[in-house]
Amino acid sequence: MVEDPDAALFLKVAQGDESAFATLFDRHQQSIVRFAYRYVGSRARAEELAQDIFVKLFKNAKSYRPDAKFKTFMFRVATNHCLNELRRPFQHAETAMSEPPDTQEAPERPDAALDGVRLEQAVHAALGGMSERERAAFCMCRFEGLPYRDIAEALDASEAAVKSLIHRATLQVMKQVELLKAGLQPARSEA
Repeated sequence: MVEDPDAALFLKVAQGDESAFATLFDRHQQSIVRFAYRYVGSRARAEELAQDIFVKLFKNAKSYRPDAKFKTFMFRVATNHCLNELRRPFQHAETAMSEPPDTQEAPERPDAALDGVRLEQAVHAALGGMSERERAAFCMCRFEGLPYRDIAEALDASEAAVKSLIHRATLQVMKQVELLKAGLQPARSEA
């Protein structure tokens, strides 16, 4: 098994090395912000959640055991934190994933392929209709590039369950893209 350089850095964090933590933060902060954004639909709130996640990682560094890759461990913490955020009493279900991506109105070009803005709107709508576990698995796989094995560890699930979650989530995205291709607005589903 290849040694995980991030795990080695995090073990240094457990020994009090703040520069090792700064390195990990710089390396993974944007990834965690993107991941959190896909849960809460607000860039500002996602940045706050990312800060909270890194504080949680720092505070719990001494209990870390490198049984899995650091990135897997980090996404497990991020997933749990984001799920807890969605379950908080003041977090209304209708606000989660209801804020559209930061975009301007896309120009209409019927002869052109789907542009990035409209595609992002379709994906955003699909994410809002996914279960929490589908969203987590889909985001880790499609946006962060984690392999099924690592996602399974992060979600405490089997690889078969992760494949099923990702498959169902992908079908939802495809449905939203088809609606968009047909000239319909992506459907806003409640998670």
